[in-house]
Amino acid sequence: MDVLRTPETRFAQLKDYAFAAHYHVVKAQDGTELRMHFVDEGPRDGEIILCLHGQPSWSYLYRKMIPILTGAGYRVVAPDLVGFGKSDKPASVDDYTYAGHVDWMNQFLAGLDLTGMTLMCQDWGGLLGLRAVGDQPDRFKRLVIANTGLPNTTTLTDDISNMMGKMYPMVPVPTAAMVQEQFSGGTPGAFIYWIKYCAEAPDFSVRDVFGLLPNFFDDAVLDGYEAPFPDENYVAGARKFPSCVPLLPQHKADRIAGDAAWAVLEARNFPVLTAFSDGDPVTKGGEQAFIKRLGNVKNVTIKGAGHFLQEDQPEALSKEIIAFIQET
Repeated sequence: MDVLRTPETRFAQLKDYAFAAHYHVVKAQDGTELRMHFVDEGPRDGEIILCLHGQPSWSYLYRKMIPILTGAGYRVVAPDLVGFGKSDKPASVDDYTYAGHVDWMNQFLAGLDLTGMTLMCQDWGGLLGLRAVGDQPDRFKRLVIANTGLPNTTTLTDDISNMMGKMYPMVPVPTAAMVQEQFSGGTPGAFIYWIKYCAEAPDFSVRDVFGLLPNFFDDAVLDGYEAPFPDENYVAGARKFPSCVPLLPQHKADRIAGDAAWAVLEARNFPVLTAFSDGDPVTKGGEQAFIKRLGNVKNVTIKGAGHFLQEDQPEALSKEIIAFIQET
C-alpha cells in the first residue's frame, strides 16, 4: 500500500484551528501502518465527546464547537479519518472500503481506550461511528446523531439496491453544478450523481464541493477544508467515500453489518439525541428511522443549517449537546 502524508506546512495558520496535534497508529489489513491524527482538548477528567466528521471534511469542521464544549467542562476528541485531514492517505481508491474504515475506527478507540463517551456523529461520522458503537458498545454512554444514517437491509432492500445498480451506468458523469441541481430538486437517485461525480469526474475538487453550499463563501474557510489535499494524488479517500455507501448489490455484506449494529442500538437503549438540520437535502427526514426504532430519543431540529450544521450553527448544536448530556 502506497501512503501519502500531507506536508505540515499546508496546515500553518489555518483560520480558527490552532489545536495541538496528536497521533495514533492503526494498521491496514496488509499490515501497513497508518498514522491517524486527532484533536484532544479539554480537561483530562472531563466526560469525552467523540466528534466524527464525514466527507470531504476533517476535524476542522468542529473548530467552532470545540471551544464551546471544552468551555463547558468536556473533553473533546476529534479524529481525522484515514484519508482526510492530517491523517495518512492511502494513495489508491482500492485501499478504502466501508469495512476497512470501521476497522480503523475500532482500532483507534481501543488503542486510546476511550470510554464513557458521547458520540457526536454527522455524515460518514454516523455510518462509521454507529458501527463502532455496535462493535464496542461498552465504550459509549449516549449518542448524538446529526445529518447521517446507518444503512441496513430494511431501508435498503435487495429490490432498491438492484434498481440503483441498474441506474448507475445510465447516469452521466456529472459536474459539481449538476450534483447540486439534483439534490436541490429532490430528484430520486440524486445520490447516484454524487457517487459518480466523486468517483469519475475529472475535475473533482474538494473546494468546489464546499463552494456549492450556500454558507461557504469565506476563502479562508475554504482554504482550511482544502488544506489536506495538495493535489489530485491525495484525494483517493474523498473520491471513494460516496461509493462506499452500501447502496449497490455488491455491498450487501455492509448492509447486513448495519443490521447487526442496529440490533445493538435497539438492545442497549442508549440515550439518543437526534439533531438534524432544517436545510439538508441529503439527509432530510433521516431522523425518523432513529426515532421509530430506538426507544430513548430526544429530537430537536437545528434551524438555519445545511448539511454541515457544525459549520452553519455551531453554537446551537453545541447548546443542544450540552443540555442533552446534563439531562442524561
